[in-house]
Amino acid sequence: MPQELVERFRAAGGEIGEAAGIHPEDIKKAISLGVAKINTDTDLRLAFTALIRETLGKNPKEFDPRKYLGPAREAVKEVVKSRMELFGSVGRA
Repeated sequence: MPQELVERFRAAGGEIGEAAGIHPEDIKKAISLGVAKINTDTDLRLAFTALIRETLGKNPKEFDPRKYLGPAREAVKEVVKSRMELFGSVGRA
């Protein structure tokens, strides 16, 4: 779990226990040893929720979902891109 996401989530008022995840080097090694399935849902949910919290925290009167879901969706997209790079799956579809 990217620590910068954990920090953003907490800074925006979120509460999460000890969130460490697996180091990128360990993920690369696991892939090289044949691991074919890696769960990343927590990272995606954390990014999505952190951005919603940040956006609404900056403008608590906001009630238009387009204003807070858009940035959250972009945050998820960035996490997916970084995971694809880490997993070595860019350009392999």
